[in-house]
Amino acid sequence: MVRLIHTCLCLITGTHFCFAQTNILTTNPLAEQILLGNYNPADYAASTIVNVPSIIAAELNTRISPDSLKSYILKMSTFKTRNTGSDTLSPVTGIGAARRWVHEQFETFSAENEDRLVVSYLQFNQTICGVGQHRNIMAVLPGANPSNNGVILIEGHLDSRCNVLCDTACVAEGIEDNATGTALVMELARVMSAYTFENTIVFMATIGEEQGLLGANAFAAYIQQKNIPLRAVLNNDIIGGIICGKTSSPPSCPGLDQVDSTSVRLFSFGAFNSKHKQLARFIKLQYQKNILPQASVPMNVRIMSPEDRTGRGGDHIPFRERNYAAMRFTSANEHGDASNNANYTDRQHTSGDVLGADTDGDGEVDSFYVDFNYLARNAIINANAAAMAARNVPTPSDFTATRVGNQLTVNITPTSTGAYRVALRTSTNDWDSIFTLIGTTTGVFPCNPTGGLFASVASFDLHGVESLFSEEKLVAPSVSTNEPNEEPTPNIQLFQNRPNPFDEATWISFWVNEVPTYRSAWVQIVDLQGRVIEKIPVVLKQGLNETMYTHGYGVRGTFAYALVVDGQVVDVRQMIFAN
Repeated sequence: MVRLIHTCLCLITGTHFCFAQTNILTTNPLAEQILLGNYNPADYAASTIVNVPSIIAAELNTRISPDSLKSYILKMSTFKTRNTGSDTLSPVTGIGAARRWVHEQFETFSAENEDRLVVSYLQFNQTICGVGQHRNIMAVLPGANPSNNGVILIEGHLDSRCNVLCDTACVAEGIEDNATGTALVMELARVMSAYTFENTIVFMATIGEEQGLLGANAFAAYIQQKNIPLRAVLNNDIIGGIICGKTSSPPSCPGLDQVDSTSVRLFSFGAFNSKHKQLARFIKLQYQKNILPQASVPMNVRIMSPEDRTGRGGDHIPFRERNYAAMRFTSANEHGDASNNANYTDRQHTSGDVLGADTDGDGEVDSFYVDFNYLARNAIINANAAAMAARNVPTPSDFTATRVGNQLTVNITPTSTGAYRVALRTSTNDWDSIFTLIGTTTGVFPCNPTGGLFASVASFDLHGVESLFSEEKLVAPSVSTNEPNEEPTPNIQLFQNRPNPFDEATWISFWVNEVPTYRSAWVQIVDLQGRVIEKIPVVLKQGLNETMYTHGYGVRGTFAYALVVDGQVVDVRQMIFAN
């Protein structure tokens, strides 16, 4: 997992890498034609078509194998280092051997599934750690309906590193970061290539993540240049470890050696009307509907407020920057913050990022840092979400929503399905309620008469599978008529923070009807003794205003926040820290 680097710059000192990516291409021309929708689906059709969502979801639970995941990770550990600048010629060590092995495995999976996967490298030229040409590895599962072309991407980065960015001599097995994510992608290519989906699914192992998200950036640029309809990106990075380190980039785990094998974090950009948060909510909804009822070990799928951990970044970001819906899966616990300072003792970005420990001295690992059953459960969540998104149910193009008292009226622009969901959200990152409409595009639903209310809609098909949800709309309370004894509607309304309670970061929002003349404004955080904890400057704009407050991990209790304009408190609310 890379620390954030400003990818608009060329690193002059040491000339490790330069951000001019050129000659981006697929080494297998068929892969590009499939991504563009230029193919005959009969050429890739399964002899026995399995496309019923309930059957696919049930089989994912049984076919995704912890043993397979373990075998991939064991193999990746043998390459010693997968640094992007490491050896490309050796048959047994370095990034070249690793990427050829992944390519061979994708080819094997294709042969086992009627040659339905089209395997290719995404090649690009760029100087990274002294090496001028690089390759992501991809397996493309063609969709059954190229006339309704769309692409779903499941990715994880293959490269690893030690403390020094381009240290290719250091042994960097990179097990948690990120053999786990690559193994997940590989296992889903193996399992999902047996099924038929309307949209195309791409399984990709990227490189150059640790040097600045470079492999992902190359594919995002390629997608944009070719005008390929990428609908969703599921990035997997640090996704199999269960042990908390001494340090960890917040929001993260509670302390050294704490274990969590039943939670997974979904990071995505934005708050109100974020397509990335909407994708994360879709993933959680599909898990709750299709996987949770049959799960032997239930998972806590946590939608996080920030795009990533503090000061960190991942391969979903280059896609988000180009306005493709993108999110990141990460373990609840991770072993370190990659700071690698003098007192750093955690495993991340060191030679210690290995499979586990030999506690009895017999030469065999018997205490694992990665939980393969946990990794398999995270793989199932990915696979189920991608399978449902790849049905490409049409999202309604628009809707209206009005609130009068405790009733919400929604009118949806119709789609071909004639069946709809209406999702409502108030004070958390999750939907509070989801209502169903069948055979009508208008519905009236109960709602809270005050405070912020966010609505979005989706269609669903005959199997009950939803489309990706629409944009969110903020539904304001009904405008005051200023009758006698009725309070006038304030010009500025401070809303409840979201989520609340929260575990490291939260969104504070307020509504401005008309921007007043003012000199300065800020959101002020205070404890219950009145001590000011933080001031966050804000610029007032008409409509919804939002700012993120990050307090850091390890704080509990009730605090207050206020919107202050020119030294005058406009409104005050309370919020709860719940680490």
